[in-house]
Amino acid sequence: MDMGLQGKSAFISGSSQGIGYAVASALAAEGVAVTINGRDAARVDAAVARLRGEHPTATVSGVAADFSKPEEVTALMDAVGDVDILINNVGLFGLAEFAAVADDEWQRYFDVNVMSGVRLSRRMLGGMIERGWGRIIFLSSESGVNVPADMVHYGVTKAAMIALGNGLAKLTRGTAVTVNTVLGGPTYSDGVAATVAAVAEAQAMPAEAMKQAIIGQNRTTLLERFIEPAEIANMVTYLASPRASATNGAALRADSGVLTAML
Repeated sequence: MDMGLQGKSAFISGSSQGIGYAVASALAAEGVAVTINGRDAARVDAAVARLRGEHPTATVSGVAADFSKPEEVTALMDAVGDVDILINNVGLFGLAEFAAVADDEWQRYFDVNVMSGVRLSRRMLGGMIERGWGRIIFLSSESGVNVPADMVHYGVTKAAMIALGNGLAKLTRGTAVTVNTVLGGPTYSDGVAATVAAVAEAQAMPAEAMKQAIIGQNRTTLLERFIEPAEIANMVTYLASPRASATNGAALRADSGVLTAML
């Protein structure tokens, strides 16, 4: 299906690997000129080369920046300029006991997971409205609705992302600009794969067996497997397209059925 995205431009934060990379690849396949991002310049360059190899006719560029450092974010925004599609994907993730998370770590999570979207959207939303078309999409999580006890700091920032997207959508009233949020479920991203491998090594068991054991503990997933990053990217690509013109201010689930309440 032609998603009607040929000739559009997009910036995807936190996209040198994982879900962000999958989104960049899906958009590039639709003819979108994509700019990707990561903290490490060498890894960004490698991801750009990989994308160009996968999509030889696509326009691909990359900008390195650490979203925990406001001065780097300012430089990134100056380098990227205006785009038609903004994907707020960058985020920190980690297990931690609530009492063990200090104030500075809470602040770091807010700076990366929430303020990244605030700063990028503040810079780009006005131009989208002036040009008459645009898309802002937040990559949140089912953890923002059902906050995990062992990741309270993470879940709270993901809840804030949902609220931010909902509030920004109200600023687009009467325009062809939309702001939506995707609630991802347990996804086998590069970061999750690395965590699974580390746990498996510590327990002297194969990584695949650990992967199955972890997802097997989740009694609400209807897929009974991890979601692949490309499956999240499919939802994002639809929301980024003109075909999603009637969807605005929404939090859409791509969570494998983990959320059991009706939304």
